Amino acid sequence: MRNSPNMDFVGTRDMGPPSTFASFHNMDLARFIDAVLHPSPKPPSPSEGAAALGRWGEIAAARHLRREGYRILYRNFRARGGGEVDLVCRDVREKTLVFVEVKTRRSEQFGRGMDAIDETKRRLITKGAMAWLRMLEMPDIPFRFDVVEIVIEPTLKIELTRNAFNLPAPTIY
Repeated sequence: MRNSPNMDFVGTRDMGPPSTFASFHNMDLARFIDAVLHPSPKPPSPSEGAAALGRWGEIAAARHLRREGYRILYRNFRARGGGEVDLVCRDVREKTLVFVEVKTRRSEQFGRGMDAIDETKRRLITKGAMAWLRMLEMPDIPFRFDVVEIVIEPTLKIELTRNAFNLPAPTIY
């Protein structure tokens, strides 16, 4: 029982946290609330096409990155004259700007998502990142390139690769 100078709470007892929270004792409150308020939608069916799967993957990746301590700054950044970045983020823990490429696959039957990031794709991501950095006008800001691979079947798997690739030399922004 708790007493206050103004009121007596006679007959009131502390019942502890609600049972719903008991099963989530290892999950912090913010993650629990996020999971309850924003349940992960099911992935699109194959008939909905690759674009729908890609959009779903980017949403799933953004949720995963938030749980990893990233702050999502922008989705689907497209630079003039070419260049694209799926997610522009801030790694709050490391205080680093992160350009993230998301690769979503239904299965690994045709290889990993990381295998699809060839030299041409890296150049396109780099071009988008350099355009973002020019907009910031902060040449000394630390940044890196990460990749999130999502495989849906047989069970959902999300894998984050930090520092997935480096800038091709020489690169000027």
